Amino acid sequence: MARNITLVGFMGTGKTTVGRILAERLGYTFVDVDNEIEMEQGVTISHIFSELGEAYFRMLERDKIKELCRKEGLVISAGGGAVLDARNVDDLRHCGPVVCLSAKPDEILNRVGGTETRPLLQVPDPLAKITEMLEARAPFYARADCTIDTSGLSPQEVAGIIIKKTGL
Repeated sequence: MARNITLVGFMGTGKTTVGRILAERLGYTFVDVDNEIEMEQGVTISHIFSELGEAYFRMLERDKIKELCRKEGLVISAGGGAVLDARNVDDLRHCGPVVCLSAKPDEILNRVGGTETRPLLQVPDPLAKITEMLEARAPFYARADCTIDTSGLSPQEVAGIIIKKTGL
């Protein structure tokens, strides 16, 4: 049995929704890295970005991922930018398969809706920003063990595909 399974991918690709379903099916515990950071810090990710900066957030994220990799039986949902630090991907791969969830840019924008809670999308043209960020992050997401395009699929279907592809 894999110690953990990690879902990575851009915001709005289904990491949290699929992760919860996957954890239930596998009898694992679902853990969202961003939620864990918010609970420990007592403020939102948006607040951390705006008041303390992205570098500070990435440090908190790095520490949380190292901590979670010491545990077992987790479905870990890593924030969309967690893959930007190769050490995070290496650690996560060491403790189980890493699955990248993807989706088309317009579908991502539809899923994330308003951008108030998405600090990186608080720009005049969020769709262009999504496309730009997806292109920039593509080489990092490619380090996952497999990628599943969630466009047009239900979260239940995606969870089933993950189980088949990872052999869990």
